[in-house]
Amino acid sequence: MARHVLVVDDEAQIRTVLRAYLEADGFVVSEAGTGGEALRQMTTANGQRPDLALLDVGLPDLDGLEVLRRVRAQSDLFVILVTARSEEVDKLVGLGIGADDYITKPFSPREVVARVKTVLRRRHEAGAPDVGPDVDPATVANILRFEGLTIDEDRREVTTASDPVTLSTLEFDLLVAFAEAPGRVFSRAQLLEKVWGYDFYGDERVIDVHIRSLRKALADDASSPRVIGTVRGVGYKFLLERQGPAR
Repeated sequence: MARHVLVVDDEAQIRTVLRAYLEADGFVVSEAGTGGEALRQMTTANGQRPDLALLDVGLPDLDGLEVLRRVRAQSDLFVILVTARSEEVDKLVGLGIGADDYITKPFSPREVVARVKTVLRRRHEAGAPDVGPDVDPATVANILRFEGLTIDEDRREVTTASDPVTLSTLEFDLLVAFAEAPGRVFSRAQLLEKVWGYDFYGDERVIDVHIRSLRKALADDASSPRVIGTVRGVGYKFLLERQGPAR
């Protein structure tokens, strides 16, 4: 089934170019020229909700960051921000409120298509296996256990002590990458390759933003971390030790 991409930009020419390239690659494409219309399409309940939105930050009514904030309150829709602003704060703020990636104008339409494919591939790879109606999922669960932290990879669930933790797709994938190799130091480039894929085109500092969000979700103080430590000048590592084998 073809994936559905919503292109949100107030410039009709940009929407037309992106539509042409995406449709040529087999995507179903819809358009929105305002934040209000984008929000309506991104939160629709009639089965037409897109799989991913290319969301321009500089919209004439609701800006892209506000649209993203409202969407994240009710949806896990993948969102790639598109911005003409050069300030790094726009990119970091956007990612901090739940964007999956960002693209800076001017851009290559081919690069945009590649980014869309990379982000959507994560949703496909994140799907839990179908174990059948007669099999107890608990008997095939791949569970990583640590002191005060449990990660169920198949169900994509995380608990600290007895409290469930809500993570985005990327935050969960990052956590699993760390937890599967406790003590190993990962560079930003290694984490991008492991979580985003080989064809990631963005800034390596996207890792810092998502790790900051992950630490916040885990109530992990970056100044005195319990779960994820910073190795200055190199990258990050997982600080907890495994408790028993995966089930």
